[in-house]
Amino acid sequence: MSGKYGDLIREARKPESQKDGLLVNEQEGKPESTFAESAPLETAGNESDVSENKQVNLSIKVPESWRRHWVSEAKRQGTSLTAEITEALKNKFGLPER
Repeated sequence: MSGKYGDLIREARKPESQKDGLLVNEQEGKPESTFAESAPLETAGNESDVSENKQVNLSIKVPESWRRHWVSEAKRQGTSLTAEITEALKNKFGLPER
């Protein structure tokens, strides 16, 4: 790797440039949030219920135009598809009892 991006990657790999394994926004010096952090799952009970369970992927096939529309509407409303789908499934089927 050489050039502008190679230099950036080498610098990022240096241990002294890493803070607790988090990505750091160089301009603000704050950790950058990941998508999972920006759209946390809402829990109906104890917060530890979700953290004790392994997170898995749930996928469905929908037309691409629907997905684009839903993603843009969710962003406009300050939410995510994950949060909305999770809430709808919890309302329809509830959560498992321990």
